[in-house]
This record gives sequence, structure tokens and C-alpha cells, in this order.
Amino acid sequence: MLSLALASMMEEVQAQSGAVYLLNADPPVLEMAVMAGLPRTFAAPWERVTLHAPVPVAEAVRGRRLVWVGDAQEMARSYPRVAVVLPYPFALAAVPVATESAVYGAVFLTWPGTRPHGLTDAEREHLTAACRRLAVRLERAVEASIPVHPEPDLPAAPAIGGVPGTLGAVEAVRMAARLPYGLCSLDLYGRVGYANPAAADLMGVPVSRLLGTQLWTAVPWLNDPLYEDRYRAALFSQHTTSFAALRPPGDWLSFQLYPSRTGLSVRINRARGVSRPGGTAPEAAGAPARLVTISQVVSLTGALSEAVGVRDVVRLIADEIAPTVGSRAQVVLASRAGRLHVLGHHGYPQPYAVERFEGMPLSERTPGTQVLQTGVPAFFESREELERLYPSRQSTRDGFAAWAFLPLIASGRPVGTCVLAYDAPHSFSTEERAVLTSLAGLVAQALDRALLYDAKNRLAHGLQEALLPHSLPALPGVAAAARYLPATRGMDIGGDFYDLVPARGTAAAVIGDVQGHNVTAAALMGQVRTAVRAYTAVGQEPEEVMRSTNRLLIDLGAELLVSCLYLRLDAAGGRAVLARAGHPPPLLRGPDGTVRVLDLPGGPLLGVDASAAYPCTEVALDPGALLVLYTDGLVESPGVDLEESVGELARRVAEAGDLPLDELADRLVGQDADAGERPDDVALLLLRTGG
Repeated sequence: MLSLALASMMEEVQAQSGAVYLLNADPPVLEMAVMAGLPRTFAAPWERVTLHAPVPVAEAVRGRRLVWVGDAQEMARSYPRVAVVLPYPFALAAVPVATESAVYGAVFLTWPGTRPHGLTDAEREHLTAACRRLAVRLERAVEASIPVHPEPDLPAAPAIGGVPGTLGAVEAVRMAARLPYGLCSLDLYGRVGYANPAAADLMGVPVSRLLGTQLWTAVPWLNDPLYEDRYRAALFSQHTTSFAALRPPGDWLSFQLYPSRTGLSVRINRARGVSRPGGTAPEAAGAPARLVTISQVVSLTGALSEAVGVRDVVRLIADEIAPTVGSRAQVVLASRAGRLHVLGHHGYPQPYAVERFEGMPLSERTPGTQVLQTGVPAFFESREELERLYPSRQSTRDGFAAWAFLPLIASGRPVGTCVLAYDAPHSFSTEERAVLTSLAGLVAQALDRALLYDAKNRLAHGLQEALLPHSLPALPGVAAAARYLPATRGMDIGGDFYDLVPARGTAAAVIGDVQGHNVTAAALMGQVRTAVRAYTAVGQEPEEVMRSTNRLLIDLGAELLVSCLYLRLDAAGGRAVLARAGHPPPLLRGPDGTVRVLDLPGGPLLGVDASAAYPCTEVALDPGALLVLYTDGLVESPGVDLEESVGELARRVAEAGDLPLDELADRLVGQDADAGERPDDVALLLLRTGG
């Protein structure tokens, strides 16, 4: 059923290759059931795909829509991890196999980069309808309790190496035998179907050893992923590719690959004038890395390089590594103060089976503590093997039947242990153990970075919380609300600040911005805020508070400049006195909903001129008036005029100014709070007089 449906779709839209995935509900993973047109090894990193994976088939299922990727550039922009593994010119379409009520899988199809245009409306409709029909058939199979199994990939014909049966073919073979250069015919899997005597002579391998085997397997010095990659590039792009290879001890040969949808023709010549200074010949066959393994490692490296915090690393192990190696559950452990610490886990039906190890002394004899202390991986192919070596595990069963305990070692020191659990007995081959150990090294590097990031993040947030007011005081006749958002660049900490201070029957409010988004800026911000509170407490007028703070910064020799807006608010008297030092103008919303931008006269930034003056301006406040104080991070955007941004903020305040202050504050900073990246800090202070 699957093969016929796939072949029909490929024929209708003239696709080069394609595959059908079936959705496994527990856990929710897309598993490749059949592939056609190209070897399955080309798609090995994506034979099992989680629904969260950033690949086209997963996105097609998540969005219930056809996903089209037109060329290599679009693939690199939208799916960089796919582009890293398959950096060839080709187009791809991914379509969900779904009914109105359920998703059963997905299909992808590819075309060479020579395809002149995208999918036509008719092709889109055909693919969508064909996948819908396949979904209906799968739905009926489910209802009838008929299992749907993976099917043999297409094409699956063996390599052809027999004697031609027609006179013309015989003559063609004779002609090829007389040519002075080598000729080989490879099928889609790279297996040799024909080689003339010159090819065998040039490569130093008899024709009998070439036929039916992959070229890079039969010829030891061609067993290099670089050469296999040229074969992949030719098949994917359907463009002629070439490379030069050194046949030991010193003969260079040139290979030209002419692709078609049925295979490749290879022309082999002696290369002239080729040299590789300081280079050496590729290693002879022994235990070279297969390209599929390299592809998987490249893909996983790309995934782990995107991890930021520890949670990201744990999630990527579950989403990327576990499906690749067939693991059902995972745990990441670390040590702290001589005890085990569970950094994260996934896939355990009963979380208690993992969480009970939290705080366990490293002196306890368990696989997790042993691997963490020794740095030596441990593989247990059955429960009996584990319990024989660690009898205590008989009383702490977790429901799994095989385990790989992998030490996570970065820069020569252990940073944790990754535990992969399997739901059935599992035999770990030598190659698999090597691959898992290599993957553990990649995970260790990502985890080491993530632990450092989380530690810095906790430090930054703790420092920021200590320097900003924990809450605003309740003052008679004044309602207040404030918000602060750190910049997402740098250390996630900044120099924006605000404060509200009782001042002898009135209220003093301040908002400011110290240059920078680092610890230095935050420390200076704390000094400025403390100074303003001190000068307010001794009864200085607004202009004096600003002058005193300015002189303090200059006396301290601070290299950073500070913008600031200070006001003394007399709610009972219905007035406010404001002083400004290079800060964005505040907004005043009247009880009738009109909003004014208070573009007040002021002085320079604090810390510039010791003799600078900061003139004050008195503003009348009606009952119910709203003052909006903010830093430039709320209104500045690249390429947008500042006056336009301030005007837009005024419009939003006019529309929503009657809301409760906390709700209004959330609305005004909402766009910045949801932004994935904030180049600057954002501080906001709202003050409303009673009425």
C-alpha cells in the first residue's frame, strides 16, 4: 500500500525521490516506512523524527499543511540542520498524511536543483489529495486492526553484472573495452554494475572484485567520505561532479560522475599536475567512519549547538539523540557537593524512579555514581546483567530492560552522566558503543556551556533583583505600577532603574538608564538609585537632587553616562515638579483621555559636566491624571523615528489608560516581553493621582 502510493505520487509530479513516514503514537515519533529513488542512507539522520524536530516532515504534520522548500538557499534559511547534512541543490515538498480527525504520518518528495519552477496548483492539489486518500486507507486499516508495516525501499533491484544478451550490447561492451580511459556504471546505491578493463587497471582492482560492490568499498584508497559525498552530490543535484584522488603511492586519478535517475556513469583518467602540499593519501580500509554516521553526528552537532540552558540540552537529547539510537527514556545526572543531582529526565512513566536519586551520595555504589566518578562508560544489555553487578537495583526497578551509562567529559573533566534506557534487551555492538561514546562527547560540550549559562543567568537575575525595588510603597493619593525587562544581549542584566520614595508628605519618583548591559552598568545603577534616595531623604529639591547626583558620578570617576528623570509629586496639591537629564520625555494623560508629551527643558546626561544645571518644570495634575515614565528601550526601534515611536506609545496610553495600572503596564510592555530578542532594557513606571 505505502510503496504503490509513493510510486504513484512520484510519477505524477516527476519527483526524483520520496519517502512515507508513519506516526508512532507512543512516543509520538515519525518513522520512515518506505523510501524510493535514493538510498535510505541519504536520509539516515531522519529515519525517526520527533514532532518537535525542525525538519520539513515534522512541520508538515504540526501545521497540517504542505511545506515547500524550493532550493538550497531556502533550505539553509528555514532548516539549517538539514542543509548542513545535505548541502546540495534540490527542492523538497513535505505533505501530511491526515484525515479531518487524525494524523497518520507524512510524505516527502524531492526534485533535483534543475527543476525550473515550484509546484503548480495542480501538483499541489494532486499531492494533497493523494496523501488524503492514503490517510483514509490507513484509517480503515486501524479500524480493522490490520497492522501496517514498513515496506522494502524502491528501487530494490540488485546490481547488474551479467553478460549482455543482445548483439548491440555485446558490441558496446567491446567498444568500451578498447577505450584508453576507465568507465564504470554505478546504481543508485553506488554499486558497480559494469567496469571496463581500463577502469580496473587504473584503480588496481580486478573487475570481478568491483562488480556488485560499492566503489569506495572495493577500492581501499577511495574509502573516504569526501569521495562518497561527490556521489551523493551528483545524485541529489543531477549535475556532473568530479574529484581527484591519490592512488598510492603517487598516482593521481580524476573521476567524473554523470548522474541520471537510475544511477551514475563514471569516467576515470590519469590526472595531470595535481598536488596536495603536505597532504597524505586517504587511509586504507580498516575501520573508516561511514558517511551515514558522519551525517548523523553533523546533524546532532547542529542541534546541540543551538542549546542554551540545561533544559535545552535535556530536551535535545530526548528529541534528537534518543530517536536516532532507539532509546526510550533518558536521564542527565551531575554532581554537586558530593551528591548526585538530576538535571533532567524524559520518558519515564513514573518520575519517582529517577527523582529518588536526587541528593544520593556519590559513595553509593550505583551505575550512575560509578560512571560519574570514573569517566568510563557502562553498557548493560539486560536487567539480569545490571542486577548481577548492582544487586541494589533489584529493589529500584524502573521498568526498562537495557541501559547505556555515558560519562559526559568536557575539557578533561566530568560534567555529568547521560543515561539512555531501552524498553527491551539490547545488544550494544562495538560500533554502537563507539558512536554512543562519541555522541556523549558532543553532549558534554553542550552541557558544559549550558551549566555555565544557567549559572551566569542566575547571578544576573539575582543581582538585578537585589538592585531594583522588590515592591513599590503604598502612598496616599497615588497609585503606582512598574515593569522591568532586561536586554536579551549580554548578561541579561542592565542599567535601567526606577524607584518611588516617600518624601515628607509628597512622593518622589525617579527613572533612569545607565549605559550598557553588564555588571558594571548594574553596579553604577545601584549607586545612582541609592544616591537619589539619600538626597531625597534629606529634603533636597528636584534640581538639587539632579545636581548632587551628577557631581557624585563625576567624583566617582564613572566612565558610563546616565539619563534620568526625577519628579516630586504632590497629589493633594495637584501638581508635579520634574527635572530631566537627557531622558525621554514623560507622557501625561488627563482624566478626559487626552495625552500630552511633556517635552520639558532639561540638562545634559549625568556624569558629563560638573557645573551642569537641571531646570525644573511644574505641571498641574487633575484628579485621575496618569504619568507615564519610561526608558528608551520601550520606544526605540532600528529604522523607526523616535518621535513616531513616542507618538505611538501616546496613542496606546490614550486608548488603554483607563485600565487598572497593572493591566495597563502589562499591555504597554507586552510587545517587548514577547519579543525573542531585546537589544535594550525596558523600564516603565506608571503613576496615577487619586480621583
